[in-house]
Amino acid sequence: MRIMQSKKKVLEIPVDKIQPNPAQPRRIFSNEDLEGLAESIRSNGLLQPLTVRRSEDGAYQLVAGERRLRACRMIGMKTVPCIISSCDDRQSAIFAMLENLQRQDLQMFEEAEGIQRLILEWGVTQEEAAARLGKSQSAIANKMRLLKLTPEERRRIMEAGLSERHARALIRISDPKVRARALAEIIDRGLNVQQTDDFIEKILIAVKQEKTSCKRTFIVKDVRIFINTINHAIDLMRQAGINAHSEKRETDDYIECIVKIPKTATTRNSAGKPA
Repeated sequence: MRIMQSKKKVLEIPVDKIQPNPAQPRRIFSNEDLEGLAESIRSNGLLQPLTVRRSEDGAYQLVAGERRLRACRMIGMKTVPCIISSCDDRQSAIFAMLENLQRQDLQMFEEAEGIQRLILEWGVTQEEAAARLGKSQSAIANKMRLLKLTPEERRRIMEAGLSERHARALIRISDPKVRARALAEIIDRGLNVQQTDDFIEKILIAVKQEKTSCKRTFIVKDVRIFINTINHAIDLMRQAGINAHSEKRETDDYIECIVKIPKTATTRNSAGKPA
């Protein structure tokens, strides 16, 4: 995608005429970072103009330069140098997202949400997103997997200062309740990434063993029902005059049940005579 610019002419535009880009993926801006940028702009001026496009109401919509615009407002600048772009809604959204996604300080969940919006809302393929961001497709897929975590889990992870590797480890737990307890434990104990991996591995093993135990208990109950059915059938045969009986033997590996019915068995009618 190429942003077409009108001869790259720089115009001074009032800051109150510039509207934010609705596709801006960044939700959190560091005050300390903005203050540092503002001081730099105060001392040296805005070295890189903002990129804007004209909106239908005669104002301007920001395409790229959200941090610069905020910093300019912080130091009271009334106008800012801008380059007018002729891009459409889709191009503007993609350009804004790509500019922010290429920054190293973007919060991991904002990055994942931005990539998801590029793909779902603006039709950018995962392969194209990977190429534009200089990442592998597997890296893009791993970023998007972070969105399996609930908004509350994401908030707690960020507040606790956990890393992306912490978050990716937590995704391995599919049960939301188990995952919530694991997250609380990780935060309370201050586990590092390796300790978190080991902790979650133990949880997964315990969950698997619990499921296996429940499955075995269910099977044992089922087998007892089958054996009771066999015993009931033998009782019915005896009541009908057939001398049937069963033998049961149980080992660690299986239950053996042998039913013996005499070949010379006869049935009797209601009068007690052979049928």
